[in-house]
Amino acid sequence: MKRHTRADRNKELEESSYLLRAWKKFHREEREAVVAGPHGAVLAELFRMFENLKRVQPVQLIGFVRSIDWSTIDYQTKLTVVHEINEAITAYREKRGLDPIDDGLPGELDTPYRTIKQILFPLPLIVRAPTGAQPGPEYS
Repeated sequence: MKRHTRADRNKELEESSYLLRAWKKFHREEREAVVAGPHGAVLAELFRMFENLKRVQPVQLIGFVRSIDWSTIDYQTKLTVVHEINEAITAYREKRGLDPIDDGLPGELDTPYRTIKQILFPLPLIVRAPTGAQPGPEYS
C-alpha cells in the first residue's frame, strides 16, 4: 500500500488549485464574450441583477428573463447564463447559511433557478402521430 507523503499531497493541492483557477478563468472569459456579443446590453443587465440578488425579488428576475427573446440567443450563451445564475443563487444561499442547492421535491413549486432554466431551455413539445395514424391498442 502506497503512503501519500506530504510532497504528494502538496502536489495534488497545487494541481487542484491550478484546475480551479483555469475553470474560473474559462467562465470569466465566457461571461465577457456574452457581454461583448450581440445581446450584450440585455444580458449585462441580467448579470447585474444576478450580482444583486439581495435587492431583486424572484418575480422581478423571472419577469425580466421572460422579457428576453431567447429564440434569438445561441445555445452556448444560454449555458453561460444558466451557469451565472447558478453561481449567484448558490453564493446567495451560502451567505445566509442555507444549503447551496435546494430544488425541492417533485410536486412542489419550482425554484427561481428551475423556472429560469425552463425559460431558457423549454422542454420539447410531445411529438404527435402523423395525420391519419391510429394509436395502438394500449391507448384505446
